[in-house]
Amino acid sequence: MSRLHATPSWFDELTMRATNASEDLMASPSNREVGGLRGCVFAALATATLFLASPVLADTIANPVASFSGLDKITGRITKFDVYIDETVQFGALQITPRVCYTRPPTETQRTSVFVEVDQVSLKGQISRLFTGWMFADSPALNAIDHAVYDIWLDDCKQSTDVPPPEQVDTPAAEQPDTTQAAVDDRG
Repeated sequence: MSRLHATPSWFDELTMRATNASEDLMASPSNREVGGLRGCVFAALATATLFLASPVLADTIANPVASFSGLDKITGRITKFDVYIDETVQFGALQITPRVCYTRPPTETQRTSVFVEVDQVSLKGQISRLFTGWMFADSPALNAIDHAVYDIWLDDCKQSTDVPPPEQVDTPAAEQPDTTQAAVDDRG
């Protein structure tokens, strides 16, 4: 009857070498230098293996335009609209203000997200915050906008759009507040 001999795997071999290195380190003072060197080499190899096996995350791309879809639950109509970052638009009774809109490079797994503030305008004109947080295009159900009439979700983040950018309001020099301070002598 013959016995089958299994060859040790690379993990078994590394474990055996690490054990031998630690035994050599403890054996005698003259072997400590050799054992210490083996232990350092083993630790460096293990660290390099773990480092090389970990995924590399790509930088996110900040986009100037967020693209949303909105559902009016009463009429069943879906409206698509683009909003510039830090611009507020109104969809029904909701005001939407995206603060940042991130995507990843096309070579990476797509993760499109926006940090948005959503306010509700009452019939009396009072504004109350309904939602502040992140929305994800690949998981539209994760947003926490709970409104009886409207649903809003993120479609995409864009670098450009057909919608003209919001107008910059320039205040004339006469209306600008004076930001200079007069020198105050408080020595007494």
